[in-house]
Parts: sequence; C-alpha cells; structure tokens
Amino acid sequence: MKIIFAGTPEFAATALAQLIEAGHEIALVLSQPDRPSGRGMKLTPSPVKTLALQHGIRVLTPLSLSMKRNPEEAAAVMADLEAVEADLLVVAAYGLILPQRVLDCAKGIGQDGSIKALNIHGSILPRWRGAAPVARAIEAGDTETGITLMKMELGLDTGPMIVKETLPIRPEDTHQTLMDSLADLGAKMLVSALEAPETLTYEVQPEDGVTYAEKILKTEAPLDFTQPAKAVAARVQAFNPFPGSTFTAHETLCKAWCARVAEGSGKPGEVLEAKKRFVVACGEGAVEFTELQKPGKSRMNAATFLQSVGITVGEVLV
Repeated sequence: MKIIFAGTPEFAATALAQLIEAGHEIALVLSQPDRPSGRGMKLTPSPVKTLALQHGIRVLTPLSLSMKRNPEEAAAVMADLEAVEADLLVVAAYGLILPQRVLDCAKGIGQDGSIKALNIHGSILPRWRGAAPVARAIEAGDTETGITLMKMELGLDTGPMIVKETLPIRPEDTHQTLMDSLADLGAKMLVSALEAPETLTYEVQPEDGVTYAEKILKTEAPLDFTQPAKAVAARVQAFNPFPGSTFTAHETLCKAWCARVAEGSGKPGEVLEAKKRFVVACGEGAVEFTELQKPGKSRMNAATFLQSVGITVGEVLV
C-alpha cells in the first residue's frame, strides 16, 4: 500500500518502523521542523524524520499547514501530498492541525473507500480526546487505557472509530513507559488493520463519556501536598518525563520522577522517613519518592538523594 505518514515523536516512529518492515511503500513523510535539543541546544530532527531519512524517504517539515498563517508553504505541501496519489494518510502524534484538504489527499480504503486519513490515538475514545491522553489518564488514576484507530475528521479526535484495544495501566507506569507500551500496541494494530484494508469499517463515537486531555504545561510541575497521596503519586508518574514534578527543600527546587502511595500521616509536606526511604505526608496518607533529582545532577535513588540534600524527619516540604 502507498502511504503518506505524518508524525513526530518516538511514539510515531514506532508505527513508521513497523509499516516499513511490513513492506508498505512510504511515499512521503510529514514531521515537525527540527528543534533545539540537549545542553548545546543544537537543532535536532524528530525521531520520525531521522528514521525516514535513514530509509531514503522524502520528508517535509512545514511550520504550519494553515493557509492563513503560512499560505505559500501550506499550498506547496498540499500540492505535494495530492501529487503522491497515496492510498492512505496515516497520522500519529504529528502535532499540527490538518486542514480538510490534507485529510482528503489520499484515495481512501475501507469497505466504502472513505477512510482517507487514519489516526493512531493513545486512548479509548471518547475518553481523553486531545493533546495529552496518556499523561492525563495516569494523572486521573485510570486503571486502563489503550489505542483507538480512528478515521480522521476536522474535529479534535471526534472521528469515527475503526478499531480499539485496551491496555492496563500498572501502578509503576510513568508517562514514558506507558507511551512505549502504547506505541508498540498501536503499531501492531495498524499493521494488522492494513493487512485487509478493504474490510475495514467504522462506528461513530458515543456521546457519553467524552473527556478532554489538555496539553501538559510547565506551570503544572509544583506538587501540592495538601492533595491525597494517591493524587500526588499519580501526578509524579504522569509528569515523567515532562515537565517533572517539583518541590522545595532547603530553598532548593528538586524534582520527583517516581512515586508511590505509602503508609503514614502528618502535616501536608512533613517528612516522615528520610534514610533509606523518602516518605512525605499528604492531605490524606503519604507518598514515597523513589527517584529524584536536584539541580545540575542526574536522577538518583531516594537514599542517595537524601544524603545529597540533607533532608531530615520533621521538615516540611513546599
């Protein structure tokens, strides 16, 4: 099958790799422009662009596909997409809004031939439409999530569902580990669905159960120890690796990367254990931090962190 692929992060690169391995013709790739990365802030291509170039696939990286904001480049890209005469456009965490002309650029597959653009979405729709479905599912304490392959339309993740499959959220899952699991699941589901494209059908999303996963902001990093321990631990796991969860100890802004609910009680933010284990009281119960970081240092386990920072029992973190 001749495919145009639009995606940017590792989540999308996993799907692109499996499409290539399955023997599909990837005629063109869309990805976000190179971004500054690392300590040197060197311009770095996205994982999808890197993989595509390794396989000799042409890559386009427009700043926008809006005819209002970027008319000349957008028009040229759309003409390029249509000229490919692909069977299908596959989208996975691309990061730009796609106008109708882009969604209609392929010939189409499915029983009625109307599936022109297919999206790999990291939730069981209609729960967690939007930009950050994986992190918001962990933050909310969901016990399962999954992948929905959907027929794309102009609305925000409102398109009809082609196939979906659930995946449990483990207590130890972070945003990163769950994304990795979902990337593998989504790639396998996509390749399986495209083995018999002429059989694919879809169903409209139900109106009940719609929730929206707002974009994660850096301003959400500070922890609130007045919340229940379950909510604090879930937030730490959900915000690993971005933006991380922060608290202040000895006037030093520290990051918590992994946490779990623990036994104990005290004033919100009060340190209950500070030797081998790092346990802090919350509004209800307590949370144990297992991986942390202080400015200018690598991540470290709780015992090493406690020695480094000098936190003692009875202190109150903010």
